[in-house]
Amino acid sequence: MLEELTASQWLARLEAREVSSVELTQACLDRIRSRDAEIGAFLSLQEASALQQAAAIDQRRAAGNEVGALAGLPVAIKDVLCTRGEPTTCGSKYLEHFKPPYDATVVRRLREADAVLIGKTNMDEFAMGGSGENSGFRATANPWDTQRVPGGSSSGSAACVAADMAPVAIGTDTGGSIRQPSAFCGISGLKPTYGRVSRYGLVAFASSLDQAGPMARSAEDLARTLQVIAGHDAHDSTCSPAPVPDYLAALREPLKGIRLGRVAQHFESGGDAETLAAAAAAIDELRRLGAEVVDIELPHSKYAIATYYVIAPCEASSNLSRYDGMHYGHRADEAEVRKLVREDLESASASGASAGSATEKDKREMTLVQTYCQSRSEGLGGEVKRRIMLGTYALSEGYQSKYYLKALQVRRLIRQDYEAAFASVDAIVGPVTPTPAFAIGEKTNDPLAMYLGDLFTVSANLAGIPALSTPCGLTSQQLPVGLHLQGPMLGEARLLQIAHAYQQVTDWHTRRPR
Repeated sequence: MLEELTASQWLARLEAREVSSVELTQACLDRIRSRDAEIGAFLSLQEASALQQAAAIDQRRAAGNEVGALAGLPVAIKDVLCTRGEPTTCGSKYLEHFKPPYDATVVRRLREADAVLIGKTNMDEFAMGGSGENSGFRATANPWDTQRVPGGSSSGSAACVAADMAPVAIGTDTGGSIRQPSAFCGISGLKPTYGRVSRYGLVAFASSLDQAGPMARSAEDLARTLQVIAGHDAHDSTCSPAPVPDYLAALREPLKGIRLGRVAQHFESGGDAETLAAAAAAIDELRRLGAEVVDIELPHSKYAIATYYVIAPCEASSNLSRYDGMHYGHRADEAEVRKLVREDLESASASGASAGSATEKDKREMTLVQTYCQSRSEGLGGEVKRRIMLGTYALSEGYQSKYYLKALQVRRLIRQDYEAAFASVDAIVGPVTPTPAFAIGEKTNDPLAMYLGDLFTVSANLAGIPALSTPCGLTSQQLPVGLHLQGPMLGEARLLQIAHAYQQVTDWHTRRPR
């Protein structure tokens, strides 16, 4: 039976040869087979290749050869990161059969660290969603209560760690998509500084907001994984050239003297009382550990949701224009397209226009446009279409300066608020989400209510700063609650230090769904 250990504890047992990588990998695969029909965390498994990787690592370790920092540890990958020769669907029917010819930099670095890549996790289509219900294949359920959502868009990555299907998973965060599902599923998750981890091979939703990061049980697990995947990459022009610090060493630093900023508005937002109380109790615990807590203001954070839901759809509209049915991905049936073109011509003829006047060039152009439209109509889901339409509208003539450029101006103000705050505090603390996990289907017909679930998380993406979620309590319905830590640019080490210190005196991160 798969024991309930953290990734760091498994690595210690692997190093001591108390367990082999093959045994651990097989245990994870068995767990997936027994639980995933109910949870829906994975879209594809690489069983044969994973066991081959594990066996090769065991042989090298037995021979006394050098192995990587994550040697033999099973890791799951969100299906938005390219994996060479293996499915990368982005949770969309549009890319159901797409197999990239290269690895994303994050994937390559995990392979170089001898992690065992066991499969690709489910997600909201093209990372657009906050509940795990928008996958083109199937919804993901929360392991704590399968009638509730796990959060999104990194739904499968959060659920697979919470259900002990993998000790570590990689997610991506555009507006909270690592931290919100981590909070809902009772695990730890880190969104690094924008540019701290390469985006090469990460299929883009919103290029100025997307960031890959680790999801695991403990802050120590996050630190070990970030140590591997962080660092400059020449393939990504937005990747920071700053050297990667020793994140594990930072965990040992005491909290005495650290100043934490508490945003009073977050506790006056009208959120769930138990959620806010758990976050407040966690802040009190940090105070007892030696941190100083002071109230601060982020005056423009009230505009964050509106700003995010202009910028992100605009970038999505641009990025997803490549899915036209011509180059790769889903393409509408040619016979169906020609049928639609004939119907258009017949309709034009019935309205008084002469169908016979259409030249062969006209027909070819109509066929091309109809191929675009039909391919996108068939291949893309409702939430993706909604955001494309929002973004296209906001970028259209007459509206770009009114919406998109104004949102960019507010984004700068939000970043300046953070810069001012971090001049007097080392980190900002508060709740990750306004509520615990909600019921499946509860908000599917109310997109605005769904978007408000990102109330506390989107600002970090707009500012490009690191942010972390760590478990800090359970509601009366036994639903996890997360504590949100935000830090200055490249301040991941400080966030990991704070989370680790909190986890040394609490056991919320060790709790499992039953």
